[in-house]
Amino acid sequence: MFNQNGLSLDQAPPISVVLRFFFSGALFGILAGIFILFFGTAIFDAQTMQAVILTHTLTLGVMLSFMFAALFQMLPVIAGVRLAAPQQKANLLQYPFTAGIFALLAAFQTSLPWLYTLASLLLGSSIFYVVAVMLKNLFELTYHSASSKGMVMALLSLAILVILALYLTAALSGTIAGSYFVQMKEGHYSFGLFGWISLLIISISFQVIEMFYVTPPYPKAVSYYLPMGILGLLIITFITGLFFPAAWVIADIVLALVLSAYALLTLLRLTQKKRPLSDATVWFWRTGLASLLLSMAALVFSRFVDIESIKALNYLFFAFFALSIVFAMFYKIIPFLTWFHLNSQGYFTAPMMHEVIHPKTANKHLYIHLTTLVTFTVSLFIAPFIYFAGLLTILSFAWMAYQIIHAWKLYRHTQETGEKFEMNMPQA
Repeated sequence: MFNQNGLSLDQAPPISVVLRFFFSGALFGILAGIFILFFGTAIFDAQTMQAVILTHTLTLGVMLSFMFAALFQMLPVIAGVRLAAPQQKANLLQYPFTAGIFALLAAFQTSLPWLYTLASLLLGSSIFYVVAVMLKNLFELTYHSASSKGMVMALLSLAILVILALYLTAALSGTIAGSYFVQMKEGHYSFGLFGWISLLIISISFQVIEMFYVTPPYPKAVSYYLPMGILGLLIITFITGLFFPAAWVIADIVLALVLSAYALLTLLRLTQKKRPLSDATVWFWRTGLASLLLSMAALVFSRFVDIESIKALNYLFFAFFALSIVFAMFYKIIPFLTWFHLNSQGYFTAPMMHEVIHPKTANKHLYIHLTTLVTFTVSLFIAPFIYFAGLLTILSFAWMAYQIIHAWKLYRHTQETGEKFEMNMPQA
């Protein structure tokens, strides 16, 4: 389940690396909630600049921050990769990455060419750097699990996604003519949602569903070939779509069916878990997978009927698919890391996992999350509910930020006041 040598403190990145990316993602989530309060229901029209700003706040600021946190932590655990100098790598990624997000959001709002250029330099350099580092370490592995192979596919998708984004920002800044703008935009969208986000979640699930919930493993045909198949389909469709845009219609239907089958299989696996109790993280997974099914149904339907609310439901449910899984991983990773690092440092007073984040705390966040989903859905038809959705979004991510602060304070308090194991050496 883990790599053969197990996880040691030498392999694991400092806890601050993971916490800071989660905290950054939570702050961007709060910002997204504030944007919703200002933008209102304009966010449901994908052609508006309000929707573009909110989308990139969520995908870059929230999702990519969360997923980088997960990658820094999960690569040593499920792929056996040891990242050298993780603190330095995190610095080289996070600071230009965060500045680049703000530059991009400002560029969308003002349309100033120099802001698009600045955002491209900051985001492109920081993301390419960490992708290159992680891929190099993954390629050097002598043994690949299904999860590590899937991570390679997800990171390659992220690289392609960024290349397409650089084309789009160059076109928006007037640096290039942008003759293929529409086709590149379609590819950017597909490699982002189906390639990067979906593939990373799928790849991690191959390991953590069985590991955390003691379920039967995924069939090998699924775990070893699904990520490669999705990436291959995206690349073929992108190349074909440059000349025949209708290729994306066929690809979307195929991808919707494939991802729906994955969601159903994972939901089945969760019914086969050997641990009888279902904590909040199980229900976050179930919520995410159910949202994925609804998103894919809306995607297929929108390819045949031009109804704006159906398109909005596709984006809405996909966002909640990704966020639900992130929250599920968050409530497993943070308590474990806090206990693990303190225990590895020899503190026998290290808090137990349930003392870091109590299961009832995770349950409360689950209820907030579900209420947020319902409120967003209702706001598609009753516009004033969008303001409740914005407030609940702020509450959801503020709740998460508080748990991170609490875990960090508990960690530091134990280091300052806790007692360590003492090894009494025999006298000569």
